[in-house]
Amino acid sequence: MATSSQTRAQAADAMNPASISNRLNWLRAGVLGANDGIVSTAGLVLGVAGASTSQSALLVAGVAGLVSGALSMAAGEYVSVSTQRDTEKAAIAQEKDELAALPQAELAELATLLEQKGLSHGVAQQAACELTRHNALAAHAEMELGIKPGHYTNPWQAAAASALSFSIGALVPLLAVALAPAGPRLPIAVLAVAMALSVTGLASAKLGNAAMLPALVRNVGGGLLAMGVTFYVGRLVAPLLAA
Repeated sequence: MATSSQTRAQAADAMNPASISNRLNWLRAGVLGANDGIVSTAGLVLGVAGASTSQSALLVAGVAGLVSGALSMAAGEYVSVSTQRDTEKAAIAQEKDELAALPQAELAELATLLEQKGLSHGVAQQAACELTRHNALAAHAEMELGIKPGHYTNPWQAAAASALSFSIGALVPLLAVALAPAGPRLPIAVLAVAMALSVTGLASAKLGNAAMLPALVRNVGGGLLAMGVTFYVGRLVAPLLAA
């Protein structure tokens, strides 16, 4: 029979919160937010460039794209995470009700979950009893729902992180347009965007344990395609507006 300390250690291993996974998810979201900022702002700037060579027009478009995109990302993330937070709280409340109404059934369920994590039957039963005595709600919430009671996703933090990552990405095409000389401005902007998309593509592949080259080609190719399409749309629309 395992000792009490061994049982708690094994149970803790089985219930180890996915804190590393959560941090990776936040980092991946930041990379994707920066990628969105790069592509959408570059597309907007290149679309205007197809219709006008005025640096002031390009800068206005870039700044407007950065601000509107960051605010849109922040608002969308706030709404999404707020919904997630409400769902997490509702799930915890339901779990609390089930523990009060069916304690023995919930204890058996916890033991089964621990067995599925790799504990032997006897150790799982003992661990379930100890965890229930210590904090039944926390044990069930983490095992069944992957939620730590009282530690919910912060929608304001998510909104700020989303806006910040988008803004950082959007600065790449904006600074390229602002700092490059008039003649090679567009080629420099395209090159800067391609390099930035290479970084975000490789980062996203690394975080997702995916193949580097396909991710790089998709990310850079998709971004360049978006810029090319918006550039030629701007060039086609400009004569129609002038007429």
